[in-house]
Amino acid sequence: MQTHPKKRIEIVTEMPMLRRITARLDEAGVTGWSVVPILAGHGQSGDWTAEGQISATRQMVMLISIVDAARLDAVLDTVFAVVSTHIGFVTVSDVAVVRPEKF
Repeated sequence: MQTHPKKRIEIVTEMPMLRRITARLDEAGVTGWSVVPILAGHGQSGDWTAEGQISATRQMVMLISIVDAARLDAVLDTVFAVVSTHIGFVTVSDVAVVRPEKF
């Protein structure tokens, strides 16, 4: 089966930032994304867990999107303008997809 190279963007951020980020992705022409909850983690500030969180304000999520490499810089510039001053991080990795028309 033939595969096609793309870029996978992962954005870990606070739940309240999600709408702002997805609005920026829409503006940048990103056609799809998925969001998964983050249950726990460890970073510069030590351990973090969602256990006992009753408000979305303190919840963390990971937004995943796949884009064409030619659009990567424009998408990252748009997203980074929102997330650069907040908790979280952005990663980019190479992926291969079997249905390139989806991205």
